[in-house]
Parts: sequence; structure tokens; C-alpha cells
Amino acid sequence: MKSLPNALTLGRTVAIVPIAALLLWGDPTARWVALGLYAVACLTDFFDGWLARRWDASSPLGRLLDPIADKVLVGALIVLLAATGDAPPVAAALIVFRELLVSGLREHLAGRSIELPVTRLAKWKTTAQMVAVGFLLPGAAGPQLAGGLTTLDLGRVLFWLAAVLTVVTGWSYLTASLRRVGAP
Repeated sequence: MKSLPNALTLGRTVAIVPIAALLLWGDPTARWVALGLYAVACLTDFFDGWLARRWDASSPLGRLLDPIADKVLVGALIVLLAATGDAPPVAAALIVFRELLVSGLREHLAGRSIELPVTRLAKWKTTAQMVAVGFLLPGAAGPQLAGGLTTLDLGRVLFWLAAVLTVVTGWSYLTASLRRVGAP
């Protein structure tokens, strides 16, 4: 049972394959199925950590895999949603750039035995990205909301909000990294 949290994390990574295939299929029903699979994958992000803490099953492997699984799931979908025209490409580029930058900073600092802990705002950033992607996945098949607004419109607004949080947290990590290595 103590390996279940890591299995959930790995499952979140593997889930990108059927989700991406369904998204690219282009059929409205397939996009709704992709959303359902995506929602389950996002729930594993909560449960893997919760179970690891509850069962005292935290591991270095789990701490390594969890953020990678998040980035693979959300990052791949962001790129695909930008390619399909559902996500704003500039916001997508900002998000992908920040994720690569912070991953590089973490790797560089780890080589110097310096840790860059995850901030609370960065957790909110991940949540904002996941929610925005969830609204974007149905694409044009999403329902109309009040005032003629569609879920795709709302998803795009949420996506820009996620991009702003992504830039803010990226800047925060960059400046924290520079302080830790003693750069001016």
C-alpha cells in the first residue's frame, strides 16, 4: 500500500497519452471524455500527497516524481491546446518558459546542494493552470454560460490568470535562486 502514492503519480503521467489522443481526435464527445480523464488525473495530484503523508509513505522518489507529473500533464496539454487554438499562444509560451526556467534553476541549485522549496503561491499557480486547462478541454463543445459567455471564453480568461501567476512565481523563484547563490 505504501507504493500507492507513487503509482498514482505515475498514473497521472501516463494519463497524458489517452487525454492527448482524445483532444486531438477533435470529436466533441472525445473532448468531454478527455476532460473526465483529466479530472481524474488532477485528483491524483491531491491524493498521492495526502496518502503519502497519511501513511507515512513519503519518499525521495515521490518528491521527485510529483512535480514532474504535474508539469508533464499540464505542460503537454497547454502546448496541445495552444496548437488547437483553444489556449492563447502567448500565455502558453509564458507558462512553458517559466516551467522550464524553474526546473533548470532547481537542477542547478540541487547541484550546489541548495534547495528551492515550493511556495504556497506556486501551488495556487498549479491549481489555476489545472482549472484553466479543464475549462479549455471541451473547446467549442463547452456549454454557454450567462450573458453569452462560453466555457471556452472563461477558460481563456482563467488561462491568462494562470499565466500571470506563473510569471509572478517564476520571478519569485528566479530572485530567490539568485539570492541563494549570492548573485548581485
